Amino acid sequence: MDRLLRQTVWYATLTVVLVAPLHREALRADDFDQQAAHLLDNYAQQLQQLSTWCSEHGLTEQAQITRNWLGDRKPDQLLVAALPLQDTRPQLPADASADLKQWDARFSQLRGQQADALEALARSATHGGRPSLAFDLLIAALHENPDHEAIRRLLGYSRYHGQWHTYWEIAQLRSGRVWHERFGWIPKAWVRRYEQGQRFASGRWITAEQDARLHHDIRSGWDIETEHYIIRTDVGLEAGVALGQKLERLYHAWWQLFLRYFATEEQVMALLDGRARDTWIRLPRHKIVYFRDRDEYNQTLRPAVPNIEISIGFYQQSTRCAYFFAGEGYDERTLLHEATHQLFHESRTVAPDVAGQANFWIVEGIAMYMESLRQESDYCVLGGLDDLRMIAARYRLLHDDFYVPLAQLTKMGRQQIQADPQIATLYSQCAGLTHFLITHDGGRYRDALVTYLRDVYSGRDGADTLARLTNTTYPDLDRQYRDFITAAGLPKLDLKQ
Repeated sequence: MDRLLRQTVWYATLTVVLVAPLHREALRADDFDQQAAHLLDNYAQQLQQLSTWCSEHGLTEQAQITRNWLGDRKPDQLLVAALPLQDTRPQLPADASADLKQWDARFSQLRGQQADALEALARSATHGGRPSLAFDLLIAALHENPDHEAIRRLLGYSRYHGQWHTYWEIAQLRSGRVWHERFGWIPKAWVRRYEQGQRFASGRWITAEQDARLHHDIRSGWDIETEHYIIRTDVGLEAGVALGQKLERLYHAWWQLFLRYFATEEQVMALLDGRARDTWIRLPRHKIVYFRDRDEYNQTLRPAVPNIEISIGFYQQSTRCAYFFAGEGYDERTLLHEATHQLFHESRTVAPDVAGQANFWIVEGIAMYMESLRQESDYCVLGGLDDLRMIAARYRLLHDDFYVPLAQLTKMGRQQIQADPQIATLYSQCAGLTHFLITHDGGRYRDALVTYLRDVYSGRDGADTLARLTNTTYPDLDRQYRDFITAAGLPKLDLKQ
């Protein structure tokens, strides 16, 4: 499939990376991609026709909404749904004109028809051996119709009192708890008193100041539970809840991107067929310790972690816990980086010494890629040629002419890379290569990348694994990477790190 078609398919879907079986027929795979591109082309034409009609009838705002509905998707970025999506279009006023009502009806009808067509194609792609494309199409369908019940249920959401919630959230609600943006999950009867500055502890009501004294150090800190995390912190209840929200955003983006990393082909097929969504995979909750400041972080961890002072957060595989601190020195990119390591280590059985002998570059590369996560409207955005890591990667290759060929890089294990005197520069290359494998040529290597990660973490990798999975020689990948970076150009900012 040529580059233009690949890019068109990327625009057609809110891309979620799964791994399709590599033994399927290539022709049939392209057939599904072409059907997806055809759906997008037809839909774009229909939206343009409706936008023109709006302009002809003086509906300037609605013409712009319709014209911009598909958005300006950048091929150097990856989008995943920030679930649960909501239909954020404002309701029509009671005195809406006949033309305004007609636009609303036509726009809703077009979106609904597109959602149904995408779901139907997704079902066909599932049975045609394309679960990755199927999942992409389903997320795109949900963008068109956020209330599509079949897709919501497939993704683990169900209606409860008129709102979409996960099964775990519904269990909390049924127990009488509610989600509060500041205080997390608390009994509904407590909300007013909490907002007034009271806290419930040891069977009685106390002031927020008294509560803070009870949790004055990490040993007696607050324990905050979210759907996928347990956070111990002495920073403060509200700070712990805010951290939990950031981690949940990371988790949901990671889940969509790397589902095939921890799920079997059979489980993915069951998911996309709508079978046993609430029981098929149960991952453990992840433990986080969030210290008040760097001093407490250093003092507490120093006995067990040599040179803790040089870190600003880390994941420890032996304790299955990630450690961070608030205040001066806190870095959100480090939070996302180390929490990504945690997700990869704890979502499946991994080798005792992951990437100890080879392929360590991708372990750090993928964590650096996830550092770029940010939310924009209904989507989480990843990557981008102007992200901090990609600016560094472009500078190192184009200005410094620094590059370690993949045939050599893939043979380097953890200790060899970490002991390299040019480790910072080497990490920039790792970040750039990861971004390249995810976005180059419309994402032609994305499925291979997730399989590569699965093999590396499982200890089934060798120096030739990436070449075999991409069906491309390392010299060819080296050349493609250089072309990819050269096309982006030398960044204006000189990095002296």
